[in-house]
Order: sequence, then C-alpha cells, then structure tokens
Amino acid sequence: MTMTSTARRVDASAASIDSAALQHQQQPPKAPSRPYDPQYDPLLAPDPGAGRAYAPTWWVASAGSPPEDDGPLTQDIDVDVAVIGSGATGMSTALYLAQEHGIRATVLEANQAAWGCSSRSGGQGQNASGRLKRSQWIERWGLDTAKKLDAEIRSGFENFRHLTTQIDCDACDGGHLYLAHRKEKLPILDAEARLMREKFGYATRMMSAEEVRRDYCDERETVGAMYEAEGIGIHPLKFTFGLMRRARALGVTVHTSSPVQGWETIDGVHHLRTPGGVVRARRVAVCTGGYTGQALNPMLKDRIMPILSNSVVTRPLTDAELQATNFRSKTFLTDTRTLRFYYRLLEGNRLQIGSRSAVSGADAEGAVHLKLLTDAIARKFPPLAGIRIDYSWWGWVDMSHDMMPRITQPDSSRSIWYAVGYGGNGVSFSTWAGKRLAERVAGKDAGKEVFELPIYHSQLPFPNVLGVVESRAFAPFRRLGQRMLYKWYWLRDEK
Repeated sequence: MTMTSTARRVDASAASIDSAALQHQQQPPKAPSRPYDPQYDPLLAPDPGAGRAYAPTWWVASAGSPPEDDGPLTQDIDVDVAVIGSGATGMSTALYLAQEHGIRATVLEANQAAWGCSSRSGGQGQNASGRLKRSQWIERWGLDTAKKLDAEIRSGFENFRHLTTQIDCDACDGGHLYLAHRKEKLPILDAEARLMREKFGYATRMMSAEEVRRDYCDERETVGAMYEAEGIGIHPLKFTFGLMRRARALGVTVHTSSPVQGWETIDGVHHLRTPGGVVRARRVAVCTGGYTGQALNPMLKDRIMPILSNSVVTRPLTDAELQATNFRSKTFLTDTRTLRFYYRLLEGNRLQIGSRSAVSGADAEGAVHLKLLTDAIARKFPPLAGIRIDYSWWGWVDMSHDMMPRITQPDSSRSIWYAVGYGGNGVSFSTWAGKRLAERVAGKDAGKEVFELPIYHSQLPFPNVLGVVESRAFAPFRRLGQRMLYKWYWLRDEK
C-alpha cells in the first residue's frame, strides 16, 4: 500500500528506536539536494518539491544504489511522449512504449526515482485493483462486466507474476490471507470465497484460526481466514528499479529533480515547465498516483483523494521470537477492518505492518499514528510487544472517489492520458496499467473491446455524497467527511 515518512519515537512501552543505528541505516543511497519533507500534503502543496530526499523507508535502506538516471533537466527540449512520474506505473508505461511500440519516452520525476508510492508501499501484490471486491463489481456493473474485468485484472496479475521472476525483488509467491478479526466477518469472507470459486473459477478457500496459527503464524486476533493463491509480496523499490533499468536500456530518458511546475498547451503541444527547462511534448501520460498535485492539470483537479498510510518495520526477530510467533511463511496478510492492517514477515525476518494514518500532512508526525501500529503488533503477536522499530514512514495512497482506478484519455480532443486511483491495490496492477496506458498513448487502443471496461472507458469522478450526487463542489469538505468516517469505521471495526 502506498506512502510519506520519517522516523518517530514513541513511549518505550510501545516501541524504542536505536537512533544511532537508525541514522546510519536511513541514509538514502544518493545525496539529495533538498531534505525530505515529512509533512508534504498533495492537497495543499503546489508540487512535491524538487530533488528531495527519499522517505526513510526500509525499502530505501535495503534496495541498493538506484539505477543511473539522466539528472535534472537543464534546457528546453522537444519530445514525442512525456511521462510524469517515475514509479511503477510511469516506468512500466515508458518501458512498454519502447519495448512494444518503438517510442522512447522522456520521464519527468520531481524528486528521486520511484520517490512516491513505489518506495513506500506495503509491497503486497494482490489480484486486484481499486478497493472494490468482485461481489461489489457485480453489484455495480453486473456479472458479465465483472467477469470481463476479472479476466483483465487476472491478466495483469499474471504479467506481474512473470515480471517478478525476471527482476530481483525478493518476490514471495505465497498467496494472500484475508484474516477475520471478529466472528461477524467470517460469513462475509465465506460468501466472497464461494463467489470467487463459483463465478470466477478461483481456488479460494476458508481456513480456521487453528490452521492459520499452525501453518502460517500465531496471529492472536484472527478467528478464521480466506486464502487466495494469487498473491506475491515484493520489495517494491527493487522492483521499480528493475523496471527502470530495462526502460533505460531501451533508450528511455529519466530526468529526476524535474517537477512539472506549469503546464500550458499551445497549438496542441504541451509545454511542461520544470525548474531547468520546458519540455514541449506532443503527448503526455500522467502517472503520479497519490502525489498528484491539485495544480498539475485541471483534468485531475479534485478527482483524486490522497489518503495517508503508515508502515513500520521492526528489528530482525530472534530465533526465539520466530518460534514464539510460529512464523512459518512470508505470505502476506490483511485483516477485515475497514481501516485494515496489512502485515508480513520480510526477508531478514523483520516484521512489517501498516495501516491508515493521519488525515492531513500537518498531523503525519503525530506519535498516535505510530502507536496504532505498535499496539497492533502487541495484540496480534504478543511475544513481540515493545519490539524495537527500526523504520517508520508514511505516504499517500491515490484513492478515487468511486474506489476504482482509471487508465484513460479523459478528453479525446487532447493528447493527455492518465493511470491513477488504485486505492492501495496498485502493486501488481500498476505494471499492467502501464502496459495498457502505453497502448493508448501509442494509438493502438481503437476498436479493442477491453477498452470498453469501466476502468478504461470513463474518467475519474468528482467527490460524491453517499454515492448518489457527484460534484466538484464537495471537494473542499472531503477531509471533514474523512475525519467523521474514520471515527465511524473505528467504532464499527472495534466495538
């Protein structure tokens, strides 16, 4: 799931941080020209900065040196295709443009390569995209469309699976466990598992709490689980660096420290102003995820709701702790809370856990958000209560207002496309979105039935009230509504 970050301290009873070790471990692989901003907020800031350091994540500390890039833009240039954003979506778009269509795109990145979601997410690659389950697809679009959408997203997952065998990214192809944290959730999971078997042909099955604790880990909250075989945990930054190396080998240029700070279209040519020069592009693909600023382009203003997600990684577990928690698998897990927790054992036997966080960037450093995660560790894995937290970060998830992504050209008269709105389920689907986006930018989408699917055939909606009325007028009140919903979700999840 995706994220912004800095190391935080909490009461020693919850977690402690070895500051000397942390300062050493959290040095980014390249010296940045500007420090990391832990309070960056895409709804308020005009852009995410220029040349800022990476968030101090475990992924950054363990990914090794980034691939070579082409440095900041230093002059005006003319290009065929400009891709904005160098995360998994942007790099896969550029890769497939070069690999399948012979188009060498120019990628513009505000800060460091893969600085946003791709260096902060949970790294959980599910057979999904967006927040809606398959039963909800049926409710919204009917069974026929749901089956076509499933085939498309399944193709995306298989493409992702293949890439993880080609790129060194610590891939664990172990499926996914969806853990019921209360008994009332079991019938819901059982119904979804049955639907996935009977309507979509998956081998999804239910597991008892005893099976989970015996075969996977001794997670004390679970009362049962749904297992699906389609799930691959990855190191998301290593993965995106792998995409970038492949793209650059095919002639793609990547300009870091080059945020788009102004956008004007003159005679059909897009003039993208960066601090070092103007990029004049015939076509533009926007792949900025949760870091899509309000001022980037009017076509995206108010259409993405950035949501903060927090993540922590512990020190390595000892052999005694591994035995006490009975970790037998690196299969990733999520629970059934609306504000869900996602967690897994990483390479090197560190525990990672994440969940939703502050509402605004200004509150992102609040100790209460770290305590939410350390309390969850103590509940779910009591032998690890008080374990040292070595890495703590947060970042922005690109939530669409109808909970599904869009890979589309919002106005057929303008040569602008975007792929955003994954809602935290973009780890696997982002590469397929990039492949489809490349098709669209290259003009190879005409007449293909797949592009009639809802995620391709419509643009991102504006905010709505109770799913009934859609209007940009609601945009200024979204965070007020978010605060109220978070309180309601907490009461419903916990009480």
